[in-house]
Amino acid sequence: MENKKYVPKKELTSFCVAGLGQGMIYALMSSYISDYYLNVLQLAPMFVLLLMLLARVWDAINDPLMGMIVDRSNLKSGKMIPFIRIALIPIAIVTFLMYLSPNLEKTELMVYSAVVYVAWGMIYTVADVSFWGLPNVITPDSAERSSVISISKIFNSIGSAVPEVLFLVIGLGIAAWVKNQETAPDPLMVQKRKYLLMAIITVSIGAILYSRVCFGVKERVRIPVKKREKGEPPQIARIFKCKPLMLVILMGILSSGRYMVQAAAIHVARYSFYIGPDLATLATEAERVAAIESSISTVKTVFQISSIIGLFGATLFMPKLMKKFDYKKIVIVSCLAGFMASIITTVVGWFTMNLYACIPFIIVSCIPLGVINTICLAMICDCLDYMELTTGFRDNALGAACQGFINKVGNAFATSGIVVMYMAIGLEPAKMLSSTAVMSALDMPANLRFAMFSLVSIVPGISMLLCAIPMFFYKISGKEKKDMIAKLQAKREAEGFVVSE
Repeated sequence: MENKKYVPKKELTSFCVAGLGQGMIYALMSSYISDYYLNVLQLAPMFVLLLMLLARVWDAINDPLMGMIVDRSNLKSGKMIPFIRIALIPIAIVTFLMYLSPNLEKTELMVYSAVVYVAWGMIYTVADVSFWGLPNVITPDSAERSSVISISKIFNSIGSAVPEVLFLVIGLGIAAWVKNQETAPDPLMVQKRKYLLMAIITVSIGAILYSRVCFGVKERVRIPVKKREKGEPPQIARIFKCKPLMLVILMGILSSGRYMVQAAAIHVARYSFYIGPDLATLATEAERVAAIESSISTVKTVFQISSIIGLFGATLFMPKLMKKFDYKKIVIVSCLAGFMASIITTVVGWFTMNLYACIPFIIVSCIPLGVINTICLAMICDCLDYMELTTGFRDNALGAACQGFINKVGNAFATSGIVVMYMAIGLEPAKMLSSTAVMSALDMPANLRFAMFSLVSIVPGISMLLCAIPMFFYKISGKEKKDMIAKLQAKREAEGFVVSE
């Protein structure tokens, strides 16, 4: 069984294309929602902080609940794909509503934002748990499963870069338009239209690509259903009793800072760096607004290109690395390298505040992002193998829910860290960006500029150092992993394991 390949190239392509679309939609939310809420809608930082944290508390319930629902489903068309079909259109609609910028009073706007944000998380969970549970049911072979995950993550990373390209292109286009106006347009309205246009394009393309999974992927693994005997732990308890899985989840949560470079880059672009002509030499306010908009787009793009090179470069090599090295060793080495790079980034930034001097070290510090994004799901799948061997149960969707929970908690912690920084340094977005004026990073005191810069330098580095610690206690590697796979294969054959063609 271990030498046979089950997933044809056409099916793998469908799964990867869907991953590309999924990456587009998720990146639009994860990389920009904090800037949109704080600087464009100008919601109270404390409200944004509470919204992010309380929504994640709900996800702690919602994600495992969805995983249990999927695992217990027994539809003729499969366990995973039917839920993706149900959720696709609602995801597209709610993502659009998230960036709609309705003309409401602050209180109503906060209510609207909270409802849409929580709804997005719930609906997205339906598809996300099912989508990343698919590698477990499209092939029974652990090596092929790892290959499917690593290759699809490459496309997922490409998809996450699409909103970044749109941010640059739309931003530079707006800057060129503003520069030619006789009077500067409302800066806030410009930002709202920019985000709405990004959302329309991203959602339209992303949803179409995402839907490919519904028609080109087959669920072929059917594991005999085992009824829980009296005295055996219930479904959710099995997750908590699986020590390797708990270590992977802990590693994922501690690595939350890996999202910082992407999530905080837009804030650093607004408040830490300015690239462009001397603002004092510009003749009109329209030229000033255009120069600042162009700088924000450029600085954000420099950070995103740097992070994408590190992330995508690591993701690109992961299929080969995962075949050659133990997963835990890959995580530990890459995280320690990322930590050292973040230290150098912080020192260089402190002494120079020169963005270009930091680029090589930002790239290296982003390598763990690609590594963990790819390897975390593969490790969770190995933990599910371990659970199946030791308990007789295999909760594929619940395992995928753990991956979704890690991603959401990581994104929430990153966003919360950004909001906390705003509050700690007393940054007031309404004074930096209003309907009549827009300020540049150069108008910020040097110490506050560096404080914002720390969000993409030392903070991610500390997170990388911490997340490596649980991996020293993770045992599904080397000979133990090979023995586990051999025993599981024998157990499956004895119990009537079924794989459809």
